[in-house]
Amino acid sequence: MAKILPILMLLASNVFMTIAWYGHLKFPHSPLLKVVLLSWGIALVEYCLAVPANRLGHTVYTAAQLKTIQEVITLAVFAVFSVLYLKESFTLNHLVGFTLICAGAFFVFYGPLK
Repeated sequence: MAKILPILMLLASNVFMTIAWYGHLKFPHSPLLKVVLLSWGIALVEYCLAVPANRLGHTVYTAAQLKTIQEVITLAVFAVFSVLYLKESFTLNHLVGFTLICAGAFFVFYGPLK
């Protein structure tokens, strides 16, 4: 559970952060101040999940591994969000780019190259 809980918390935090950063794009005519304040409120929930996730996660993962986990989760959450909520297309270019980032994540977890 020590390895899984931080990942689940980072997943939840990324859902909130993606909503905070990109949810307002469907409402381009909303006043910017209103959008910023609402986004800050949503981001507060994200921080309440991300900070403890990193604190707990650092007992079993290195900081570099935690950051890598967070980035891979961010890409996955964003890809789903942009397709389902923003109705944007997910192209082969996106897939290739995200795959290359995930390949980099492999090397972070694989260990030192010899």
